[in-house]
Amino acid sequence: MTISIRLTPDEENRLDALASRTGRSRSFYVRQALREHLDDLEDAYAADTAIDTLEASGSKSRPLSAVKAELGL
Repeated sequence: MTISIRLTPDEENRLDALASRTGRSRSFYVRQALREHLDDLEDAYAADTAIDTLEASGSKSRPLSAVKAELGL
């Protein structure tokens, strides 16, 4: 799949400089950055969904310290 993005001049210059210094393509670094950050974004959205589900159920959250104390940790 091909995708287009707009970079600021600073972002483009930094990406070009990195690619030149390392002999890798600009596309390599864009793909690498996307891979690394997709996991974080997916985790954040999953956490938001879990919180929304918990709140919608009427359940109350508890501090981690309370759960640890209850479990003897």
